[in-house]
Amino acid sequence: MNPSARQVFSDPILWLGFGFGSGLSPKAPGTAGTLAALPLVWLSLAWLGSWPYVAVTVIVALVGIPICGEASRRLGVHDHGGIVWDEFAGLYVTALPLALWPVSYPLSPLLLGLVFVWFRVFDVLKPWPIRWLDRHVHGGLGIMLDDLLAGVFAALALMASVAVLS
Repeated sequence: MNPSARQVFSDPILWLGFGFGSGLSPKAPGTAGTLAALPLVWLSLAWLGSWPYVAVTVIVALVGIPICGEASRRLGVHDHGGIVWDEFAGLYVTALPLALWPVSYPLSPLLLGLVFVWFRVFDVLKPWPIRWLDRHVHGGLGIMLDDLLAGVFAALALMASVAVLS
């Protein structure tokens, strides 16, 4: 079932699950959700310290399990393409090195672009074991887990990219 914009914006669970409405994009809702998350990640990196950023990342991931699970249940579709809260969490995980890196790198459009691109690469390609998790773990945890692991892979690629660019 594809929900209407009215349904998404009137239901708090769907509104969150659909990334504040970004998952309603008719084309590439995962990419739209990731783009919607990017300013939030940037603001979190710019305004929070390292450990508060980690705390926000953990909270986004943990609340995503029931949000995605319930949104999926309400729609009657496991991992509906419009549910993009998992992309928000995956992008937060991808940017963790920027919050925790021992050397301070200024936030730049290039760094944020790398965060976005690396996460989308691993979220779309789903190399093993991401694809396996996507196919075998169900419910809210299953919806979240593959994107969180894509975020870990993307964070490693981000660290390698920054090392090469330095």
